[in-house]
Amino acid sequence: MHIGIAGAGKMGSAIARRLLGLGHQVSVWNRTRARAQPILELGAAWSELEGLPAKVDAVITMLTDDAALDAVYAAVHGSGAGLLAGDVKGRLLIDMSTVRPATQQAIGARVAAAGASYVECPVGGSVGPAQEGKLLGFVGAADADLARARPLLDLLCRRVEHVGSLGAGATMKLAINLPLMVYWQTLGEALSLIQPLGLDPKRVVDIFSETSGGPNMLKVRGPMIAQALAGAADGKVTVDVATMRKDVRTMLDQAALQQVQLPLTALALSCFDRAAGKGLDAVDCTQLPVWWLKEGGRA
Repeated sequence: MHIGIAGAGKMGSAIARRLLGLGHQVSVWNRTRARAQPILELGAAWSELEGLPAKVDAVITMLTDDAALDAVYAAVHGSGAGLLAGDVKGRLLIDMSTVRPATQQAIGARVAAAGASYVECPVGGSVGPAQEGKLLGFVGAADADLARARPLLDLLCRRVEHVGSLGAGATMKLAINLPLMVYWQTLGEALSLIQPLGLDPKRVVDIFSETSGGPNMLKVRGPMIAQALAGAADGKVTVDVATMRKDVRTMLDQAALQQVQLPLTALALSCFDRAAGKGLDAVDCTQLPVWWLKEGGRA
């Protein structure tokens, strides 16, 4: 297959590496070409946004937020042309961003009006699973559109769940991420209770991961958390605090639309906002419990 990728951030680049490693042809666009350079050096071709759909079997978009997604699918993108500027009739467009359900519905309507097929498939998992084809996909789409997209999604996801029409995938992704976002805060609070014991961070994380106090996330990120707690983090960023805050705000916005309350989620966001105010927005999420133990949780 020849796959187009719009958005060469951490996840978009990881998906590109996965596809290139499987022998597929990849064309990539990013707002800044320099960000895509590592993928280009691996064999991907550069493409302008307007011409991308015409030259590939499918386009995957993986973008930062609602505004970026809206701009890329617009007929005009900044000073250039967007994905829908050219003739996209009959083309397949797949979005894997984490955005509001209403945004997916609005973009899906614009894509349909242009005569193309649209599938939303936000994914669970970070850079490692993306490179290994082990993401978990939450699809909102018509059955026929998913049938077209499935051969590609099966290369990237260990499991693809069709949860409804457009907007349903985004709703499921927000729900799946919510307990994890809150857990980052509760982990810091839990560690503050045992801090006086002076236990080795690696041992602590191992204990947590083997009990009901540890979600599956600890089995994946446990070593990184232990390194961070020991002051030996390598500086690698898988999911930054800014992205977490964006996702939690989206959860709260969606809850407000549905007239439900998320009090624990709101409190977690307030703690993350405090961390961001101390300069942690660009650091990896594993630094949150470190900050809480050193500063955030002090009475």
